[in-house]
Amino acid sequence: MEEEAAVPDEARRTGRGGRSAERIRTGGPARIEDALAEPVLAAVRALDGYGGLVYLRSPDRRSLVLCVVTGVPRSLLRSWWRVPVGGALPMAESYRNRESLWLPDERATMLRFPQFTAALPYPFASAHHPVTMGGEAVGVLVVLRSASLDPVAAEEVDFALRTAGRTMEGRLTEYLDDLPAPAHPGIPVPEIEYDSQPVSVQLHAPPARAVRIGGLEWDLDTGLWNMDEEALELLGLEASTFGGTSAEVESRVCPDDRYELRASRREALTTGFVRARRLRVVDEPAEDGQTRYRPLELRGHVLRSLPSQRLFTGAFVDTSGSATAAEAAERLPDGLFSLDQDGRVTYVNQRCLELLGCERKQLIGHYPWHVITWLRDPAYEDRYRAAMLSQQPVSYLVHTTDGPWLGFVLYPGVHGLTGRVFTTAPPTAARTGGRSTAPGDLVGPAAAEQVAPARAGALYHVVQMASVLTEAVTVQDVCRAVSEQLLPAFGAQELALYTVSDGRMYLLWESGYPEGFLDRFEGVPLDTQLPGVHALTTRFPLFFESPEALSSAYPGIALDRMSSWSFLPLIASGHAVGSCILGWADRHRFTPDERAALTALSGLAAQALERARLYDDESAVARGLQEGLLPHRLPAIEGLRATGRYLPGTRGMAIGGDWYDVIRTGRKVALVIGDVEGHSVSAAAVMGQLRSAVHAFAASGRQPQEVITHTNRLLSELEADAIATCCYIELDPATGRALAVRAGHPPPLLRHPDGRTEVLDLVGGVMLGVQPEAVYPVTALSLVPGSVLALYTDGLVEMPGSDIETGIDTLRRSLAAGAPDSVEELADQLIKSAHRTEDRVDDVALLLTAFGRPQEGPG
Repeated sequence: MEEEAAVPDEARRTGRGGRSAERIRTGGPARIEDALAEPVLAAVRALDGYGGLVYLRSPDRRSLVLCVVTGVPRSLLRSWWRVPVGGALPMAESYRNRESLWLPDERATMLRFPQFTAALPYPFASAHHPVTMGGEAVGVLVVLRSASLDPVAAEEVDFALRTAGRTMEGRLTEYLDDLPAPAHPGIPVPEIEYDSQPVSVQLHAPPARAVRIGGLEWDLDTGLWNMDEEALELLGLEASTFGGTSAEVESRVCPDDRYELRASRREALTTGFVRARRLRVVDEPAEDGQTRYRPLELRGHVLRSLPSQRLFTGAFVDTSGSATAAEAAERLPDGLFSLDQDGRVTYVNQRCLELLGCERKQLIGHYPWHVITWLRDPAYEDRYRAAMLSQQPVSYLVHTTDGPWLGFVLYPGVHGLTGRVFTTAPPTAARTGGRSTAPGDLVGPAAAEQVAPARAGALYHVVQMASVLTEAVTVQDVCRAVSEQLLPAFGAQELALYTVSDGRMYLLWESGYPEGFLDRFEGVPLDTQLPGVHALTTRFPLFFESPEALSSAYPGIALDRMSSWSFLPLIASGHAVGSCILGWADRHRFTPDERAALTALSGLAAQALERARLYDDESAVARGLQEGLLPHRLPAIEGLRATGRYLPGTRGMAIGGDWYDVIRTGRKVALVIGDVEGHSVSAAAVMGQLRSAVHAFAASGRQPQEVITHTNRLLSELEADAIATCCYIELDPATGRALAVRAGHPPPLLRHPDGRTEVLDLVGGVMLGVQPEAVYPVTALSLVPGSVLALYTDGLVEMPGSDIETGIDTLRRSLAAGAPDSVEELADQLIKSAHRTEDRVDDVALLLTAFGRPQEGPG
């Protein structure tokens, strides 16, 4: 289970970690989870589900982040707090396609999403529905349902999801309406997004029986009683006829318990307190005429502030519910315990304590598999996970350390879990199919209890890691995936990944270490006496369950605050890649299954790192080729200041077909930007040919229309099976007059000297390479001194889940808010939003030109 970092209330209110969302106008929801809570609860009720989730898009639009969870412990979903938008997962597909998705059972889930089933291998149904705002997907609603319930019609599921979706959209609209307006025009308008930890919302529990308490005062000297209406009702007395005497009170008490009432007075006079005296009082008469009694407790204390009067003040408490239930549980021959929704112990009877061999204070409020050493195998925690996610009973066998075999049966509910423990005979070959019994194998006194099949807890983590690493591309992707999977899966607090280069060890990634602690190990040679080095050179993992064990094996080694460690070699295809080091803050016992799982996981990580390293090397070559094809320096033009920016995409080879150029055409200047479709070496090669062609045609003095027409014909004749877009503007630096041609490219932006910005409405032609004989119209422009012209490619304005017009308008507003004094600073400001996006599908090019200002130098 996770150690949760503190999250500021400010971040919780906003869903974006910085802007306050306090209500200021309509009284709508003040926090984003307030907008989502009731609709997801209603959807869970409508589908008779046991849990619900709401994911919202992350600020970079790369991930879906779990915002609200109900009915399921957050800790069970730790690996699913953030999922990739492009992942092969049902919630991601529903978000991408903006369509509902109904998976009625485990088989349907396995057929469509095998990776999802491998990571959560439990029988449950799930419904997924996109959360939209104005037709744009901003998140996903997920409802979880037990697969053992009667089937529900797809139409009923669709109706419930659509109803919840409409309610969520309305609530999110209220939430946005109540956000304060931006303080300055340049600040982006708030959007629905989330980048924090999930917020738990409790499912509405069935109404519990109210505990009745009646207040009283008892004069210990006179024996007179003064009681409120509830106390009189508990005793079955009428306020109009009650005279306040002890005889009247005793008449309502069971004859066998009247001594307790008198003993209460003596206890109060002696100690000043009555902590819990149990009495039975006459209840409503039964139908057969027999006297019926109800249990009460008398509690209270003597008021010391009245020296002349010994006045006892207290209450009668109706104990016909909880106290008697606990007494009944204590009399059972089996052990009973209760876990809250998160898996922590809330109740345990005495027999259970005897069977488990621990004290009550050790268990209450803790995870049982953290307290009891022989329950620490991941398979046992997996049984709890299976019960909670399937909402079906689970039973299994445990062999205690040097003790008896115990049978466990878990009965789940949406608000927690009740367990039963009993002694049982050792399993026989007939009961286990002729094989030896493994941790977590099913047992039980009745076959009906053997509902959920056992699954290997350690193997679960291996399968999960394998599925995640298939999507990791770069070395950073692999390191992040390993860190996000290993730390929560095995409860570790520190992780370090090292790689080998030129016979030395270098740090690739670290998480959880004190600042500067790992500096002393950087670049150590492979003959250094360190466990991480030895694990790699010997190719054997090392496990240390205490600081004493580690210090004994490696005297003088620097230690931090950890108490247990594993040092895992990273070997890929017989080749030494590096080492993985994990640290645990508490003493950790490494079971055989856990050692095997960690060793297997280190092999998976090594293979992924080796593959990613080759990819990074190839990408570096590709980027070098791309940079070689772009202009290294723009020409210095009198009366103009121009600068360009280029960012490669983060997918594929990180090489594309975007280019920009500034070309002298006699007395005028051509400003060019273009984009060849595709992200490959071939696209870059076509881009190089087109850039050269445009440069040659422009330098020869051809008119703008001819330049684009000839370039289009050339691309058609290349038979490169490629198309491209282009915007070409020929500008006279002396007058500001210009002629512009647009071939399927996004329109340029113009910032006027007074700060106003506009999208230039250029008549466009078809993309280059589509029609060899296409004609391209020309649009005349006139720039005044102080104007700034922005040419860009679609990678700067296209974002997943958003249309290009919205992106262009956002760029226009950023251009208006920027400072035009320096085109370099202004270009950096415009490109910043694309720089922050880690997952860029397309590459980005920007050409910024200021007209009529003193020259700053070449761009």
